[in-house]
Amino acid sequence: MNPDQVRMSVVIPTHNEAQSIARVLADLPADIVTEVLVVDSNSTDGTPDIAAGMGARVVQEPRRGYGRACLTGLAATNSPDVVVFLDGDYSDRPSELPILLAPIIEGRADITLGSRLQEQRSAGALPWHQVFGNRLAAGLIRLLYGLDITDLGPFRAARADVLRALALEETTYGWAVEMILKGALAGFRVVEVPVSYHPRIGKSKISGTLKGTVGAGWFILSLIVRYYFRRRKAATPGPA
Repeated sequence: MNPDQVRMSVVIPTHNEAQSIARVLADLPADIVTEVLVVDSNSTDGTPDIAAGMGARVVQEPRRGYGRACLTGLAATNSPDVVVFLDGDYSDRPSELPILLAPIIEGRADITLGSRLQEQRSAGALPWHQVFGNRLAAGLIRLLYGLDITDLGPFRAARADVLRALALEETTYGWAVEMILKGALAGFRVVEVPVSYHPRIGKSKISGTLKGTVGAGWFILSLIVRYYFRRRKAATPGPA
């Protein structure tokens, strides 16, 4: 890809991110981003107004679900070559976008994942149970799919045509791992790059609660196993 001709859309799901969304938008490299879509889910703190005031296109998605917000944003993009997904809590640094994009621009990857576990991260940025859960899930993916990753981080990018081919459909936090699993099964190149990670601004909707942590962990692990056995079943020849 010619970096000067790449159309890049950034999709940012939000729910009450008024404390952080301005910093996220301000840090996006304006010289390489074509459009920014903030997909808001019923914020009551003025998040959409702040985002719109800084030039982002705000898309309302009243139905809850992280995957649903990402899918809604993806559907609303304007003919991009590459789509970036980024949380609105400022835990990942938008200024590191070129690191995430490099393998795709250079033709070495179809999907890139920002790993929060390869580089030094700020103290307290990831609670121990979240680190454990991500390492466990990544280890299971390495074992079952042969894909060498360390983390299931939300800061990621993919070629738009690849996203269309994957036909993603998960509407909850399983959406992030669905992209990885379907990408690996379809033979697309999934490459991980190290990114920094910092304490989020505001309270996490998932890892900040016991119910959210346990629910997300169980769902993600079961999804990894389910896709694996679905692949084995599809590959098993029927009776003669």
